[in-house]
Amino acid sequence: MVKIKRVYEKAAKDDGWRVLVDRLWPRGMKKEAAHVDVWLKEVAPSDALRKWFGHEPEKWSEFQRRYRKELAKEKELVAELKEMQKEHATLTLLYGAKDKEHNQAVVLADVLRAR
Repeated sequence: MVKIKRVYEKAAKDDGWRVLVDRLWPRGMKKEAAHVDVWLKEVAPSDALRKWFGHEPEKWSEFQRRYRKELAKEKELVAELKEMQKEHATLTLLYGAKDKEHNQAVVLADVLRAR
């Protein structure tokens, strides 16, 4: 099972293996409070794509296309996430953005669920 959760939300036992998928550490979040098992920052969108998107919902479709294109070049990182998915009953992708519907974790979860 793949779940998505904002890193600022309280960790729960049913989160399973918690993977932070942001390139930058979440502002104001202490490492102890985040309860992150793995920080896989390399799988996050490139700085250029992140800055271009700016979490503007009207750019969402194009962001998804561009990010999937980036992920296609990062087969080893996606494979690493898929391996984590196999090893743990639940994999929770953590992100810092305020928008729960328009962020990279949504795209990554979709990629992982597609198998």
